[in-house]
Amino acid sequence: MVKRLVVERATDGSALWAVEVADSYVAKLRGLIGRPPLAAGEGLYFPGTNGIHMLFMHFAIDCVFVRPAADERNVHEVVEVRRELRPWTGVVWFVRRAKGAIELRAGGAAQAGVNVGDRLRLVTADF
Repeated sequence: MVKRLVVERATDGSALWAVEVADSYVAKLRGLIGRPPLAAGEGLYFPGTNGIHMLFMHFAIDCVFVRPAADERNVHEVVEVRRELRPWTGVVWFVRRAKGAIELRAGGAAQAGVNVGDRLRLVTADF
């Protein structure tokens, strides 16, 4: 069964994205390879990740790197946002302090107005 989460803005609870969780080795290795481009409002969350690659990808993405907030459960602080990572050439080797990555449709981070320092809540979805 695929685990899904809703990513909300922690300040006001507004829903930003519905994400699938890549929490196994195989799911992390595969990522978005071989999948159709993400729709607006969709994403893929990689817990425990501090870098990504774009090898074998056929579309650009944004990637929001997060770390757990020390003061609130299920809340993550945005530590870096990489926009418009290009297929085959976009590589993010290491993001300091990152403990997770949310891959989004290219332009998704800007559309949601997400920036470094923002706080996001990841909550279990029922869909």
